[in-house]
Amino acid sequence: QVQLVESGGGLVQAGGSLRLSCALSGRTLSFYAMGWFRQAPGKEREFVARISRSGGATWHADSVKGRFTISRENAKNTVYLQMNNLEPEDTAVYYCATDMSRYGSARPDDMDYWGKGTLVTVSS
Repeated sequence: QVQLVESGGGLVQAGGSLRLSCALSGRTLSFYAMGWFRQAPGKEREFVARISRSGGATWHADSVKGRFTISRENAKNTVYLQMNNLEPEDTAVYYCATDMSRYGSARPDDMDYWGKGTLVTVSS
């Protein structure tokens, strides 16, 4: 059974940092490109970052570029999202998801499996 479990969310002041983790079980992580998405209250789920199967290529949404960094450790079946200089607008539930393509996708509909999310709250 495929399971994705996010962790590392919490309450942080603006300008602070958090590191999210996403652990995959039931499958080998290296078979998947991976993505991070987020959903704020009353808004649609949006793309945050994605990483290729090997980790050699990454893409970040313009809204987080220069502040967030996606990475992966295939040996640990884990993907990370390092979030620095957080802003109140980053407040959302953050989800990781798998994608069978080599380079991943920025579209939620293209993803195969989803975690249940971890809440990030940034206070001003």
